Amino acid sequence: MNATLGQLARGLGNVVFPPGCVACRGLVEPAVGETGGFRHLCVRCVRQIDWVAPPHCTTCGHPFYGEMEGERQCPHCVGLAPAFREGRTAVLMKGPARALVHELKYHRGLFVLRDMEEIFRRAAHVLALARGAVLVPVPLHPRKERERSYNQSALLAAALARAAGGGARVASLLQRTADTVSQTHHDRRARQANLKNAFALARGAAFNPAEHLVLVDDVFTTGSTLNSCARVLRRAGGVNLDVITFGHG
Repeated sequence: MNATLGQLARGLGNVVFPPGCVACRGLVEPAVGETGGFRHLCVRCVRQIDWVAPPHCTTCGHPFYGEMEGERQCPHCVGLAPAFREGRTAVLMKGPARALVHELKYHRGLFVLRDMEEIFRRAAHVLALARGAVLVPVPLHPRKERERSYNQSALLAAALARAAGGGARVASLLQRTADTVSQTHHDRRARQANLKNAFALARGAAFNPAEHLVLVDDVFTTGSTLNSCARVLRRAGGVNLDVITFGHG
């Protein structure tokens, strides 16, 4: 009964105060089918999401276009030397997907997590990697987390666990020990130098080396942050290690 009343209240609220699209700021009207299920993206913007599907780079998840012949190195991953086995991503960081990430990351828009979870639900190749895994969010430095009041990667890991089901669970195994400057405008070499010794195992963290660990972050840019985290887990015995990000770019 309470759930039914809650759904009714939300429905009435949407009629009186229709939700706005975080990408184009237009109204979000009810939709069904492939454009349905989103609360904070309008139909037009949902259709503009740049979904990722195989074939894609097995390191960063960026899609390959056109015909594939033999092995092909992804230009995004040149010089990365990944400490993890495989990386997958749900969407490219363009348009509506970028708007969702920015709303969550910079404007405290926790409400968009519902739509980001819906995107995870539609990324079958991502869910396949997450099922049954221990999802390890990339940590924020305590100062940054206090300033933001949450870690967006931990919230995305929880959304991914709900979408994947199949025994996926979240475990905060890492801590950020260095309060580094923003990585946004750095190239890979500068990011790697910036992140040297920036991560460590969280106090009291323990895991079974046989477990499947999956690092989770919002965006794969150069892979430097994820690779730094992966090295810490590998040194601790985590050899069955992969990476999932919401977006790439």
